[in-house]
Amino acid sequence: MPKTTPPPPDADSGTAQQRRLQMADIARLAGVSTSTVSRALAGSKLISEETRSRVLELARSLKYNINIGAQNLRRKQNRTVGVVVPYDPATRQHLSDPFFLSMLGSLADALTEQGFDMLVSRVDASELDAAAAPFDTGRVIGIVLIGQWRHHDQLNQLAARHVPIVVWGAQLPQQLYCTVGGDNVAGGALAGAHLLARGRRRIAFFGDINLPEIGHRYAGLCQALNEAGVTADPQLLVPAGFVSDGGRLAVEELLVRGVAFDAVFAGSDLMAMSAINTFRQLGLDVPGRVAVVGYDDIPLSSYFHPPLTTVQQPIQDAGRALVASLLELTEGRPAPSLQLPTRLIVRDSTV
Repeated sequence: MPKTTPPPPDADSGTAQQRRLQMADIARLAGVSTSTVSRALAGSKLISEETRSRVLELARSLKYNINIGAQNLRRKQNRTVGVVVPYDPATRQHLSDPFFLSMLGSLADALTEQGFDMLVSRVDASELDAAAAPFDTGRVIGIVLIGQWRHHDQLNQLAARHVPIVVWGAQLPQQLYCTVGGDNVAGGALAGAHLLARGRRRIAFFGDINLPEIGHRYAGLCQALNEAGVTADPQLLVPAGFVSDGGRLAVEELLVRGVAFDAVFAGSDLMAMSAINTFRQLGLDVPGRVAVVGYDDIPLSSYFHPPLTTVQQPIQDAGRALVASLLELTEGRPAPSLQLPTRLIVRDSTV
């Protein structure tokens, strides 16, 4: 049989293949980080002329499609702020999570008031330094990051190289970057004091205390217990993630441990609601048998059955505070970290 001659490669597909070259390829060849490559391509003055020339030459030789528009952006011309929401690869907490939606709405309102647009993106929570990519490429004037997760060190590195970034989160030791957040220790103490006042002594906590904000909420609970002369039982600390069935899994783990409990303080409202649904399925009355407190005060919490007692995050004030701090940084002025007050909203899940 005669051989079939393959069709000649399509010119458009060849161009597409060239465009698929990533900054990581240039970074590897240049012996620098991808963030250095992106800043060099954007014309950043923080990059030495020697490094910039080497990166540009490699980009040209590889026919990398440099975004000239991004190179020519100037801070006074750009009216876009990047809002980055990290996700945990193991759980992939969805962007439709009510807390994220409330925070995005608050930020959108605050930015609109100031005449700015918002560019939303997501990054792997284990690679928070990637949050700077929209700034490095000139698309935004600065970054608002919703959550610290576990990589405080990476955020310090971004601050050290003068990336304008403000983080919604807790204040931590040796912190170089600016945070705006609720007073999580006080919030945890409010929840604990309320449950203790209702006669509860065996209070379980659901959440991942390795996350700074959750850890502070648990510290606040322990503070309230200590002040009441009640010893915190480590068996009542149950790890739980921000997933749809996080509360259910935590309840199941608590029951497997076989320890006595009469209340639950959950690290989020959704976690608390999932726990209440599980208790109901098991025939455990809320609040008669188990009192439950959540955290955030998402809109659904007041319509849930029973309506959820929760610690209210200052979401309405958060957007304006985050934007105000970021604009200070973009103008070259310092922006001290800010802690916003939290308050307890008492509903039927505890009374």
